[in-house]
Amino acid sequence: MNIAQRIRVEDPRRESPSVDPITLEIIRHQLVAIPNQIERNIERTAFSPLIYEYKDYAVGLVDPNGRLVAQSRGSLPIFVANALGTAVREGLSLLGPDGIQTGDVVITNTAAWLGQHLNNVVAYTPIATAHGLMGFFAVLVHWVDVGGAVPGSCLSSSTSDVWQEGIQLPTLKLIERGARRTELFRLIATNTRFPHLLMGDIEAQLAGCQTGHDMVQAVIARYGLDCVRDVIAALWQDSAASVGKLLNSAPQGTYRASSFLDDDGVRKDVRVPVEVTAHIRDGELTVDLSGLAPQVAGPFNAGRNGGAIAAARIACKYLLAPMTPVNEGDFTRLRVEVPDGTFLSAGPGAPIGQSGSTVPTVVDTILRALSDAFPERAAAAHHGIYGIHAFYGRAPATGELFQNLDTVTGGWGATATEDGPGPYRSSGHGDVPDIPSEMQEVFYPYRIEAKRLRPDSGGPGKQRGGLGVEKVYRVLHPCQIVVALDRTACPPWGLAGGGPGGTALVEVLRQSGEREALTKGERSLAAGDVVRVLSGGGGGYGPAHERPTDKVLMDVRLGLVTPQGALRDYGVALDGVGQVNLAETERVRREMRLKGPGG
Repeated sequence: MNIAQRIRVEDPRRESPSVDPITLEIIRHQLVAIPNQIERNIERTAFSPLIYEYKDYAVGLVDPNGRLVAQSRGSLPIFVANALGTAVREGLSLLGPDGIQTGDVVITNTAAWLGQHLNNVVAYTPIATAHGLMGFFAVLVHWVDVGGAVPGSCLSSSTSDVWQEGIQLPTLKLIERGARRTELFRLIATNTRFPHLLMGDIEAQLAGCQTGHDMVQAVIARYGLDCVRDVIAALWQDSAASVGKLLNSAPQGTYRASSFLDDDGVRKDVRVPVEVTAHIRDGELTVDLSGLAPQVAGPFNAGRNGGAIAAARIACKYLLAPMTPVNEGDFTRLRVEVPDGTFLSAGPGAPIGQSGSTVPTVVDTILRALSDAFPERAAAAHHGIYGIHAFYGRAPATGELFQNLDTVTGGWGATATEDGPGPYRSSGHGDVPDIPSEMQEVFYPYRIEAKRLRPDSGGPGKQRGGLGVEKVYRVLHPCQIVVALDRTACPPWGLAGGGPGGTALVEVLRQSGEREALTKGERSLAAGDVVRVLSGGGGGYGPAHERPTDKVLMDVRLGLVTPQGALRDYGVALDGVGQVNLAETERVRREMRLKGPGG
């Protein structure tokens, strides 16, 4: 069935949706619930722990123009921004609306469009009715391996172009009018190191697309396409109105902030500047990223859609509408300005394997710029990195290749009223869980000997930053580790006089006694070697000497702050039995007040 005849060209956001409030709420909840249900199905049927435990995916529904209608609750923020709609718009531009038919499932990971590492592959299928095209149901899955220089494809910190990072799939029909294109399945299976895992994940992805399509069709069959379109229009209008009200209430003006990244993995210790300007005017927010550093030599680039636009949208959602399900209306009042050729608007041939690793720092910097406009919503910086540490090699029992991609959890920033939460992953991940230690130890030849909070890693403040984490791996069989850390020279900053959080580090301890600190690169490991992965903490909020002494004492008793840190950072002196020495505490805090911020 050709869907070209069923596309309405007008904008479905009508001024007065003609659906009664009760029906509107019923359909709204159904549209939001469907991606959540498909997400659960994918978790149950995927083969890779990266999907069913780590949850590196996105599930959602977009309109005929690729505008977001609903997305699953567990979808990563880096995808929530615009990945599904971008994939659909690429397909429409290449195939045209008459080139995508009922029963087709289209896949793409094209760097020039999606702008994220090639492992992020979107599959989507049209939802057509006798009265028009409702939209597309889409599922993005991080494919475990798509070829390239290293197992896992996107992990190297030294690739110099995108062709070293795996195979590109430029809008291909994996299923055409319901028939599987077996030659493409063979092509994909041949270009991965883990065909069993990947092909199982693809089956879960395809089933998600097709089942989601059927569930949306059931809603349309019950209520009618026009009614569903009216509900979508109302969703967008409500979200846009809420964001607009908040922007109109904020002080109008221009806000700026800056930060930097350590390096690009190739030119070591050459800082990568991040300059952000934000304008709030007439109920709109413009994020100007013209001050980002130029495209870099290493793989810490991203394309415009997966980089600059994604970062601005993530920051906008966190700040302006954090508690509501995401849809396109959240972003209709956002404008993003960025020239071609920055490290978040890189050219189509740029290396982008580590594309997500830089986005959280840019998100942090946008939020820092807007902290003066929204002081009641502002938070200090979070640990702000993916913190990739991936082991790969040959399994000792079978000789089969294995690879485990992991990222750090760390502290998030404090606010004016609350201590920083965590440990969580970066702002690009949200609350993605860890793969259980027991599962890792079954699948991979290492033992996790410790996983614990890092005392004193949370930024000191009247409200303390969240803590970082220490993980200790003991290698049981020779293998490799790939590491990609950042923000070691630009610690997570505090706000309103709060102190910075601790920074990240990976340390390799050899059996010989040799120690090596590592932030980016690849190393060979021998049996008995130990790897310590340290994540950063969140920044504090407000002067640390204003933190109530009973809270500092409780932090010490809980092991979150050491006695030495209590005195050094908070001016709280403890006596020999662990009680507050009031006289000494008053003396030290008086000196801190006289010294001012940072004293």
